[in-house]
Amino acid sequence: MLGGLIDNLTGANKSGRLKGTVVLMRKNVLDLNDFGATILDGLAEFIGKGVTCQLVSSTAVDQNNGGRGKVSAEAELEQWLASLPSLTTGESKFGLTFDGWEVGKLGVPGAIIVNNYHDNEFFLKTITLDDVPGRGKLTFVANSWVYPAAKYRYSRVFFANDTYLPSQMPATLKPYRDDELRNLRGDDQQGPYQEHDRVYRYDVYNDLGEDRPILGGTADHPYPRRGRTGRKTNTNDPSLESRLSLLDQIYVPRDEKFGHLKMSDFLGYSIKAITQGIIPAVRTYVDTTPGEFDSFQDIINLYEGGIKLPKIAAFEEMRKRFPLQLIKDLIPVGGDSLLKLPLPHIIMEDKQAWRTDEEFAREVLAGVNPVMITRLTEFPPKSTLDPSKYGDHTSTITAAHIEKNLEGLTVQKALERNKLYILDHHDRFMPFLIDVNNLDGNFIYATRTLFFLRSDGRLTPLAIELSEPFIQGGLTTAKSKVYTPVPSGSVEGWVWELAKAYVAVGDSGWHQLVSHWLNTHAVMEPFVISTNRHLSVTHPVHKLLSPHYRDTMTINALARQTLINAGGIFEMTVFPGKFALGMSSVVYKNWNFTEQGLPDDLIKRGVAVPDPSSPYKVRLLIEDYPYAADGLAIWHAIEQYVSEYLAIYYPDDGVLRGDVELQAWWKETREVGHGDLKDAPWWPKMQSVAELAKSCTTIIWIASALHAAVNFGQYPYAGYLPNRPTVSRRRMLEPGTDEYAELGRDPERAFIHTITSQIQTIIGISLLEVLSKHSSDELYLGQRDTPEWTSDPKALAVFKRFSDRLVEIESNVVGMNQDPQLKNRNGPAKLPYMLLYPNTSDHKGDAAGLTAKGIPNSISI
Repeated sequence: MLGGLIDNLTGANKSGRLKGTVVLMRKNVLDLNDFGATILDGLAEFIGKGVTCQLVSSTAVDQNNGGRGKVSAEAELEQWLASLPSLTTGESKFGLTFDGWEVGKLGVPGAIIVNNYHDNEFFLKTITLDDVPGRGKLTFVANSWVYPAAKYRYSRVFFANDTYLPSQMPATLKPYRDDELRNLRGDDQQGPYQEHDRVYRYDVYNDLGEDRPILGGTADHPYPRRGRTGRKTNTNDPSLESRLSLLDQIYVPRDEKFGHLKMSDFLGYSIKAITQGIIPAVRTYVDTTPGEFDSFQDIINLYEGGIKLPKIAAFEEMRKRFPLQLIKDLIPVGGDSLLKLPLPHIIMEDKQAWRTDEEFAREVLAGVNPVMITRLTEFPPKSTLDPSKYGDHTSTITAAHIEKNLEGLTVQKALERNKLYILDHHDRFMPFLIDVNNLDGNFIYATRTLFFLRSDGRLTPLAIELSEPFIQGGLTTAKSKVYTPVPSGSVEGWVWELAKAYVAVGDSGWHQLVSHWLNTHAVMEPFVISTNRHLSVTHPVHKLLSPHYRDTMTINALARQTLINAGGIFEMTVFPGKFALGMSSVVYKNWNFTEQGLPDDLIKRGVAVPDPSSPYKVRLLIEDYPYAADGLAIWHAIEQYVSEYLAIYYPDDGVLRGDVELQAWWKETREVGHGDLKDAPWWPKMQSVAELAKSCTTIIWIASALHAAVNFGQYPYAGYLPNRPTVSRRRMLEPGTDEYAELGRDPERAFIHTITSQIQTIIGISLLEVLSKHSSDELYLGQRDTPEWTSDPKALAVFKRFSDRLVEIESNVVGMNQDPQLKNRNGPAKLPYMLLYPNTSDHKGDAAGLTAKGIPNSISI
């Protein structure tokens, strides 16, 4: 108001001139081949008729154009402004002048049309108009690839960074908003889609390869939906989508692709390098040398000296195809090709600490899969398997096995005092073990591990039950044996070490398949697709959620191409092999969105109880549970942020119920994206602001903190395979056998030859190293890529409070890690728990690489 008054007094803009700047990145700045080229090359091509912009009025109506806002003449980009200090590497800045736009007559622009008359696409970041009368600075946030105009059936329109519910959108801009969503839905385009297409549609997982079930769309194999590519069908089986070669790019909408100078641009290439270069070389290496590790030192040599791979032609071919130095570093040079891996955190301080019972138990609370432990409420543990198929699978663990280690308590007293906990993988794996154990090189047990919560706050293992399926009278019953702790140094001590290894194998498989892949990557993709199809970029919920979707569709597409596909790295290195994804679809049958939030999950597992007096509304029964303690602080911060933000736009439930985009978004997420579970009674009805707040908090939690907790500790904890083996190859060693004799004679060799093989180890940890790295321009929780993401000062203030709370949590995490009373924070391995340290305060990329800390905004690796 005041700005407009001053402008009227001073006559500003009477000439109708508006000036501004455009920030973009040229295609070849982001091209792998041209990464080293000077960014000044070819900038002149953007000046003149190459790229033009047109303003769209938010108030002045053009009756000859369907009631849309009036559109200005085209303005051309002007002489680029040299790389300013504020520009990120590779960004170019151009001037822009609009003549003949009198704000008094045409109003404040509400959108801008961008026309690309070049042969190549570019990445448009922002367009800013300076000194707009009545407004001041006006920013249009794009963060989008703009292809040559001829590639599109429509104009590329970008809105000012204002926030509008559908009912509040200026009438002149509403048609543009509706058009944009219709274009993104692309329901009239069948594909195959090209990289410039901006189509978000759904499909089932029918692209993993032949001889694998189609996941999604059936009662037997329900699954979240993935992004549709529209590729041709498989020539042998038209129900399947054809596969691409490894070097082909799977279609995902281009704006979902890594459109920035970040290391994860190259992670895809790293994974492909492993698939095409390292795996063949390792196979050759294993064929020409004794293909086993025989001691722990043999494995440690992978980090300290590396292994010399043979010279194979594939390497030289790969080096030509992947010109970037980063990839060349990953692919060893023929002849002197040393494959050398960094030392995993778990053995940095102490090479033996991983073997202790204390570290084994601590990792259930502060390891890479800290989401499984449950409180025991009855003894012995019972099974929920159908007795008509499986008989009685009640645990064979007895009071006599455990009472000597209960600090003087009886089992009943320990139960009453919430002292007994279980890692129960029995029912999860038993139905699959006959198939899984028929795979070459596999012998897996269904396991139950009991823990006691000691008076000093630490967990200690009490007993491990190993069970295998046993067909008896038409039932798949269990043949079980119980092992209890034995001090190291004896053959019996090594048998106990092996029992813990069998537990770790099951837990590793579940971690990769369910805790990580299914419960973060796969379940998030339908939300990404639905948000882009139904919520305009001007919608407050789109602005809230979009940072938490960055790169997720891309990494999932890459996973389908190289990791979870038939014969992919996952099947090669983790025990369920070809049955893995089918198993995850059985687990998805019981997935419940409302239980994915941390407080609900902790209560369901019995490790926390409701407590209205706590700010988190729950109280932990294991007080020193690092994942849960840090996680509750993060959850609470997200919850406060989401609630405060939504309150700006939804003053009451009626406004929410009348929001047509929001209702369409939620309906489609439930009925299509997670359509196989659409009739589940637990889905929020989305009739109240409280339901929306809880749902958005859960989405952000899954994409950020939950994924960080189960992803970035992979190499730090499991990069040393004896600590987290992914396969067991033979039965427990029994007295009287040659293998048992070897356990007395050469225990390390017997142990290592029971778990993951050499080729599986090398390939598996090469992948884990890539997956556990933070990129140099990672965006962490509480950070945004564009400071002008909204023009709303209230929303900016809410976000600032959120960031400040996260920085406070950082210092609390560091403080807890230094508290000697909290024994589970570091453990015998002296590995402080930092996986839920937000890293919001890091704006320079200090946590890049294998740092085992930091919560990125989204699932981007």
